[in-house]
Amino acid sequence: MTRLSPRGATRKRPGGIKSFPKRHLLLVTGVAATVMTVIGLLPSPQVEAKRSETELLIDEFQPSSPKEALKELALEEEDAPEQTVPEETKAQREAREKAERLAAEEAALGPRKSITIESGDNLSILFDDMGLSARTVYEVSRTPKLGKNLNDILPGQTFEYRVNSKGVLTQLRYVQNKLESILYERQGNGYVGKKITLQPELRIAFAEASIKNSLFLASQNAGLSEKMTMELAGIFGWDIDFALDIRSGDSFNVMYEEKYLGNEKLGDGNILAATFINQGEAFTAVRYTNSHGDSNYYSPDGKSMKKAFLRTPVNFTRISSSFNPNRLHPIFKTKRPHNGTDYAAPTGTPIKAAGDGKIQFIGWQNGFGNVVFIQHPHNIVTVYAHQSRVNKRFKKGSQVKQGQTIGYVGQTGWATGPHLHYEFRVNGVHRNPVTVKLPNASPIPKAEKARFMAFANKTMAQLEKHGATMLARNEKESK
Repeated sequence: MTRLSPRGATRKRPGGIKSFPKRHLLLVTGVAATVMTVIGLLPSPQVEAKRSETELLIDEFQPSSPKEALKELALEEEDAPEQTVPEETKAQREAREKAERLAAEEAALGPRKSITIESGDNLSILFDDMGLSARTVYEVSRTPKLGKNLNDILPGQTFEYRVNSKGVLTQLRYVQNKLESILYERQGNGYVGKKITLQPELRIAFAEASIKNSLFLASQNAGLSEKMTMELAGIFGWDIDFALDIRSGDSFNVMYEEKYLGNEKLGDGNILAATFINQGEAFTAVRYTNSHGDSNYYSPDGKSMKKAFLRTPVNFTRISSSFNPNRLHPIFKTKRPHNGTDYAAPTGTPIKAAGDGKIQFIGWQNGFGNVVFIQHPHNIVTVYAHQSRVNKRFKKGSQVKQGQTIGYVGQTGWATGPHLHYEFRVNGVHRNPVTVKLPNASPIPKAEKARFMAFANKTMAQLEKHGATMLARNEKESK
């Protein structure tokens, strides 16, 4: 038998064991010792033979002493490659430090809390409930430009706020609604504010119905809101009199927007396209936004759905005095021409601009009281008299769009009751506002025609596809 040589001498090992690492051999030695102990308890010829073989194996790999074995193990560990933890890169270190800094800054602002505004609350009451001083109320309310918004708080709105360990208000978020809020943040000895507006997701929806009793009932059954029904009537109101012309069997198909925040529907957007069949005649409209950002409704061939002027610029209860060149004046009891139409309406009813134009005069005139004159293209002027007040947003020279509120019904000047006196003048000549032929609004300009046609064709294809699908479904259900 060949024994292990002393440290430094050449050692021969059996070929099958030669590749074993020293630590493994030492482990084998320990296992073998355990086996020998067990074998020693089984005296038999077979056991004796196994014992001899085991002794041979152990003897082959046994070091000269336990101390020598420990030395060999230590040397082997020195020879083994050192296991090191990879060094942190510069980018990793900077990212970690930034995350730690942001976490510390976030914690310094204090915990997040909220309070809901209730009826009767004011800023002082709310801040007191939040554990804040009157001084803080003063400082926040003096925030440049946005501090005054805190005077408009309404029940149901919320304040989300954070107070640090020193009792200082670090952040206040005034949540006005689900899309709009104002954030006030501590800066120096005061606060700075900024408006935050979330953009809802716009999803396309469809509605279609056949009218049996009324447009509003049919729209409601189709899932349209009252707002959308009014918008639908407004789009086709130039061609269809929705008070007189609607018949049982009329129908509509609408493609419109719905506003969502996450999975919550917030409301409706715009009607994108619609078809209305009235007494067998089909009317179709597409909403188109031109290169200047202006949106209007057009027929699929590019003609404007609206006229250049509203027929009546106010929601009235009755016509109290018609256009009459030979009318007896109700105040002076003399024959004086009535060069306009009087629309009786409650005081404060909004008055709309009949068409696009420029404010020619706004203010007081003796007989007219508070009055607005609007100059339109083609030498047309419209007059709106006896207003309780005019819209202070406008002044002489201001541009105005059709449908914008320019004032409110009143009884100023020579008037016997609240009403709007409305005049329509062409080249300085008074015309009857009820019967005058109104010019059409401008069609799609030639420069935009190709872009419009491509958009309109795509939009109408979507609307028609939905209509065909619903028709097939209804026919299947009726069988």
